[in-house]
Amino acid sequence: MSKAKAMPEAGAPPAKHRHRVFPWVFLAVQIGFLIWIIAGVNDCNGDSACQVGSTIGVGLIIALWVAVDIILGFTYLVFRLFKR
Repeated sequence: MSKAKAMPEAGAPPAKHRHRVFPWVFLAVQIGFLIWIIAGVNDCNGDSACQVGSTIGVGLIIALWVAVDIILGFTYLVFRLFKR
């Protein structure tokens, strides 16, 4: 017995391709945060007040980044569960 795939009938609509949007949105968010961190880390020319402020700013960006990733992850799981 051969296990060949059944050919679709002549009048049958073509199979739909699943569009995966979430990975591209997730990647765009990651790139956005990475650019923001790179822009936030600047050369302060030895000014300690500037370095402290830059460190606090980058820490806040990283905290926001983690929060957004957690929200995106839960959103993805919820949509995936409701899709079934």
